[in-house]
Amino acid sequence: MPLTIAVTRERAPGESRVALVPETAKKFIALGAQLCMEQSAGVDSHMLDSDYTEVSMVNGISEAYAPAGLILRVTPPSPEEIAALPEGSVLIGLLKPFEDKARLAALNARKITAFALELLPRISRAQSMDALSSQGSCAGYQCGLIAAARCTKFFPMLTTAAGTIRPARVLVIGAGVAGLQAIATCKRLGAMVEAYDVRSAAREQIESLGAKFVDTGVSADGVGGYARDLTAEEKAQQTEKLAKAVALSDVVITTAAIPGKKAPIIITVDMIKRMKYGAIIVDMAAESGGNCALTQPGEHVIANDVNIHGPLNLPSRMPTHASELYAKNIYNFISPWIKDGELVIDWTDDVVAGTLLCKDGVTVHPVVKQVLGDA
Repeated sequence: MPLTIAVTRERAPGESRVALVPETAKKFIALGAQLCMEQSAGVDSHMLDSDYTEVSMVNGISEAYAPAGLILRVTPPSPEEIAALPEGSVLIGLLKPFEDKARLAALNARKITAFALELLPRISRAQSMDALSSQGSCAGYQCGLIAAARCTKFFPMLTTAAGTIRPARVLVIGAGVAGLQAIATCKRLGAMVEAYDVRSAAREQIESLGAKFVDTGVSADGVGGYARDLTAEEKAQQTEKLAKAVALSDVVITTAAIPGKKAPIIITVDMIKRMKYGAIIVDMAAESGGNCALTQPGEHVIANDVNIHGPLNLPSRMPTHASELYAKNIYNFISPWIKDGELVIDWTDDVVAGTLLCKDGVTVHPVVKQVLGDA
């Protein structure tokens, strides 16, 4: 029997992306798979049911999931959605594997084979599947736009009849995919941009975008392309050097995050007190606690006349392109294992093994097991 792939409308508050777009739907069909999709699942991403030709549209979660062997999602399923998943089916999505032990236990109770795209190995072959990078690009872009919209100054230098307006000064902290996109966006808008990252390789990347690198003398290269935790001495040195750059900035955008852990506090209360009146902080790490000591996730707060924004789920602010990128990541991940309309997974493959969260009722990913314990 051909593989049936199911997609439903995302029900998490504020989520407007969809895991399947018309382009990838056609590609899955070409591989011999059948597609079952809940009506209006793509509407929030501005994709109509009529755009999904040859896709069976059904009413509700139960009808969509009933025939499915493979379920594609953006966000983790709710308890009600997990209960509707066919026992033994395969689930792929951004499953937030470190956040909810009860959810993982529920997936195991139904013997769901779950792949969490956050766990994707950082290897060259997996770049086209890297959902964190594609969605991080969307988030960094949005941070630049939020900063420009909220800033009390023009981003670019302007020469007017009344005189010359100096460009706004922007500091981006963290130069991963999201940070680099924030740098590029602010540069396109004409701002003077400085940036900092604890990884030594970031300097060249920052300068290649036309930004100035803030050198604190601290390097924290970690495993898999991520930064490691800093020691107390390194944090003190970093804070001292960064404080001056923060105080001179009109806008600070923070993007530093560590998978499975609370975001490191980089902007302290003392730094905020030294910032310009009317300055802006856009904290992209708000979802994991924030890089600013006063960030309130999902809120806009004012301290010492500094505006601190803690936006959540930034990719959903541009759901059309975010969904297109995400859907391509999923297709690139799973399509090699769809042969003649059937799902035939090579469990020894590095990408498969590295992304596998749970299988046959057992949590198998070693890092998740270490963080959450048995689930």
